[in-house]
Amino acid sequence: MQLTPTRRAVLAAALAAAVLAGSGATSAGAAGTVNLTDPHKKEIAMELVSSAENSSLDWKAQYKYIEDIGDGRGYTAGIIGFCSGTGDMLDLVKHYTALKSGNVLAKYLPALEKVNGSASHSGLGTAFVNDWKKAAADPVFQQAQNDERDRVYFTPSVTQAEKDGLRALGQFIYYDAIVMHGPGNDSTSFGGIRATAMKHAKTPAQGGNETTYLNAFLDARKAAMLTEAAHDDTSRVDTEQRVFLKAGNLDLNPPLHWKTYGDSYSINN
Repeated sequence: MQLTPTRRAVLAAALAAAVLAGSGATSAGAAGTVNLTDPHKKEIAMELVSSAENSSLDWKAQYKYIEDIGDGRGYTAGIIGFCSGTGDMLDLVKHYTALKSGNVLAKYLPALEKVNGSASHSGLGTAFVNDWKKAAADPVFQQAQNDERDRVYFTPSVTQAEKDGLRALGQFIYYDAIVMHGPGNDSTSFGGIRATAMKHAKTPAQGGNETTYLNAFLDARKAAMLTEAAHDDTSRVDTEQRVFLKAGNLDLNPPLHWKTYGDSYSINN
């Protein structure tokens, strides 16, 4: 969800284009397993992310979420934590305006342009926060959030995971990583974390063992998280994803039981 200012806007489209140039995401895996693009699996993924990001499985309640969490990225908001300082909130409001001109957030586009790359609230403030919450009741804005989540995060990460020969759990592990660290190739971005993992283990597509590779990826992910104070609670790796991996649940099948930040969650079907 959070990443170095301006990284998303510069790299998201390039990552999506590069990944989508390969095979498209499909629901059925090569071995007949169900991929994360399956509606039920995708719902599980949304709930897992929400447990870590919002301490709730009700991810659809987060369309209206907005606050400055003090991480230097301005406002964090919506179902995937779009940030005013990192470009993806700007892209979201542009997309919303393309779908529905004259919406309640369109007037903030000049301010969002100016604050991009900073923690500034200039031209935004309480009025913007209130209008974001109003917009969240609009089904068109909800669709815009879904669209941008998929374009920037879900589709590129899941498609890359498929190309690496990973099943639903590995696809989710990639998705959760890109949500937090963003696209890109530096050491603390999704591409950099993947590159580090591949130095220690081969992907299944390269002939490697899936569990061994995913452990290497989670090791690299955890190391990246520990470089930032805002991410130094690694429970979404330690007591969520690693739990599923240790159980051998590579297809991410319910029932699922895990903890994030000490709170317990379950998905039973």
